[in-house]
Formats: sequence, C-alpha cells, structure tokens
Amino acid sequence: MERIHKDLNTLKWGLPIALIIYGFWLFSIILGFSLPIRWDNPWIYLRILIQMHLFTGLFITAHDAMHGTVSRIKWINDGIGWICTLSYALFFYNRLFPKHHQHHQFVHTEKDPDYSHHSFFRWYFQFFFQYFSILQYLLLNGMFFFLQWVFKISQANLIVFWILPSILSSLQLFYFGTYLPHHGEINNAHQSRTQSKNHLWAFMTCYFFGYHYEHHDSPHIPWWRLYLQKS
Repeated sequence: MERIHKDLNTLKWGLPIALIIYGFWLFSIILGFSLPIRWDNPWIYLRILIQMHLFTGLFITAHDAMHGTVSRIKWINDGIGWICTLSYALFFYNRLFPKHHQHHQFVHTEKDPDYSHHSFFRWYFQFFFQYFSILQYLLLNGMFFFLQWVFKISQANLIVFWILPSILSSLQLFYFGTYLPHHGEINNAHQSRTQSKNHLWAFMTCYFFGYHYEHHDSPHIPWWRLYLQKS
C-alpha cells in the first residue's frame, strides 16, 4: 500500500512537469525562429545548446509516458507521449513504445533493438534508423517548407534552432542514454552501467538517465525522481 501511495503521489506531479518541459521547448523554439542570426554573437551558440537540451527533455518526457509515469489517466499519458514524439521529429509514439519495452525485456541481447556491438557511429546510425522512416523524412521536409513559406520563417533560423538542435539532441540521448550505459561487456543484473554520482552533471547530460542501472532497476520512477535512486 505504501508503494502504491507513493506512486500516485508521484503521478500528481508528472503532468505538470511534462507541461513545463513542453512549454519551455515551445517558447524557446518560437523565440529562436524570430531571432537574428549573427555568428559573432556568442549567445547564438548558447541558445543552440539550450534548445538541444529542451529537445532532449521532450524525448525524456515521451520516454516517461512509455512507462506510464506522466499521468495515471491513460489517454492523457499517451497523448503527452504522442505530442512530445511528434514535436521532437515527427516520431510515432506507437512505433517507439513496443521497441522501448523490448529493450527493457531483452536488454543487451540480440533481441534488444537498441543494442549493438559495433563502434559508436555505426551503432548510432543503426539505432537512429531503427526508428526513423522515409515517411518521417518526407513529412519533415514538408513541414520545413510549410514553416518557411506560410509563416515566413527564414531557412537559416529553421536549421539553426530546429534541425540542428534536434540532431545534436539525438546524439546526446544516444551517447549518455544508450552508448555509455550499454556498450561492451557488463556483468550485473540489468546489463547496464551507471555514471558516478553527480546530480548536476547527470541532469545536464541526459535528465538523470546516466543513472541507467537505477532506471532499469526501477523503470516506474520518472526522470525527475531518478536521482533519488542513486545511492
């Protein structure tokens, strides 16, 4: 009963936190679309990094939805998952969902869709194309031209504040959330490494998912409570 009570109490905060992440991402990307781009302005580079981090937050929020920790109301939980995956790069939530649970069920085996014994970049492209489709590519191109022609957003702003941060975010998610925790031989119950305890670094790099053994040990814990599992 105590465990159930704690889970319900956690779920009360899941939706507000998801909406805050999405709100910051939406505000930031709209602001980015209207900013003049001058490469001699150091704030541009900081804005790209901030946008990258917020893209990562979108995907982490969708990931929490896959574990049912955004809301105990299923249609709201899954709706947030859909909104975040579509906003990230027109990924389809219903395609990501079974593959992610397959990863948890068969972690670090040949049946794990996220695992590879290849080098970093070969593994990254294998990982990326597990989920990215031709349809997605065509839809993203259509959206790019739609935003450019209808909303008069410059091509440079679309590339710098939408395309580039999402690609950098995919590398961030892969490196800190998949490659570091799962590459090479691992000998523990969850076939997962975990980074050294440093909550600020863990948040900045991948919303605490560097604490990856802890995530596999307690997948019902949302990202914003995952640091509490780190001993």
